[in-house]
Amino acid sequence: MKRGLLMLALIGLCAGSAMAKEPIKIGAFFDLSGPASFIGTPTKLVAEMVVDRINKQGGVNGVPIELVIGDTEGDPAKATTIAKKFIYKEKVAAMIGPTRTGTGMAVKKLVEEAGMPTFMTVGGDPVIMGGDKFGSFEYVFKSPQRSSVAVKRLYMFLQQKGLKKVALLTAADGFGKDGARWLTKLAADYGLEIVAEESFGPKDTDMTAQLTKLKNAGPQAIVCWTIGPAGAIVSKNKAQLGLDLPLFQCHGLPDPKYIELAGAASEGDRMPATKLMVAGELPDGDVQKPVIDEFVKLYNETYNYDEQFPINTHSGYAWDAITMVANAMKQVGTEAKALRQAIEQTKNYVGISGVYNLTAEDHNGLDVDSMVIVEVKDGRFVMAQ
Repeated sequence: MKRGLLMLALIGLCAGSAMAKEPIKIGAFFDLSGPASFIGTPTKLVAEMVVDRINKQGGVNGVPIELVIGDTEGDPAKATTIAKKFIYKEKVAAMIGPTRTGTGMAVKKLVEEAGMPTFMTVGGDPVIMGGDKFGSFEYVFKSPQRSSVAVKRLYMFLQQKGLKKVALLTAADGFGKDGARWLTKLAADYGLEIVAEESFGPKDTDMTAQLTKLKNAGPQAIVCWTIGPAGAIVSKNKAQLGLDLPLFQCHGLPDPKYIELAGAASEGDRMPATKLMVAGELPDGDVQKPVIDEFVKLYNETYNYDEQFPINTHSGYAWDAITMVANAMKQVGTEAKALRQAIEQTKNYVGISGVYNLTAEDHNGLDVDSMVIVEVKDGRFVMAQ
């Protein structure tokens, strides 16, 4: 009897000591202040939510994950400083973030030189594009759909609707330029003609001049590529000018905040989005449905994050990034080269934002089937018809 009790005590001690090991540190840096804080702050909350879930389920082979948080403020220089701190002082095993393409590009070279597995939550493609212009991306991954994938999904919809003449209005920042690159490059593949192109500063507060020029070119639709309040300003300016043209936004804007800022002007606006935005409309046979349903329940009912930050298209990015990193750690541990390779070999991971299949050439792993086109109708997002 005593021997049995002793064995049970030893087993309990071993189990307890496993979770008592030094936690695995993951650096998480987002725009917690600044113009993109409405994206970065809830992304941080989701990162904490998924780490809490992983730790409650036993962590990484019995070892808990600890997030080390940093605020980039949307500043590329600060993002670089934080990344250096994570790598050389905190000795993190991996990094998640940042929020915007510009800050992602600012830390990309540092990440590559340090050999630090980094799963970015940025929208633009350059972070995982190679060559002399963009540099290697051996250690860099990203969870949001590529801009090129979002453009393809949008162009598929325009093609289906018989819209052939398109005018472009893009932000003059890294994300906007990335969108403009793919919008112009892929247009001919879908039988589309770009009849006019205009740009604006991401902090501009009036785009009526650009919209007027686009209207004069005779397009059948306007495509705007930006994130943040600028997208809502474009929608309001279009309504103020009385432009009877459909407005299509990018995959970074499906967010209740967009509808709040644009108001009635947003009615009818359409854009590519993750399935998370229309969770209630997904068929039971959709492989993502149970995963998305669990996420929505945790977000809205367990953690009550929706009270301050209603779910938007960005909400699942940190969840997917951290889960894929943790899954790889469970297979190979935290040694950087082995971890990088294991992440790259992720196959059929059913996430919030899609079913991921990564390869050495594609460090995102999502295709057009991971996206839907949503429309603002009666003040909410629904599946576009």
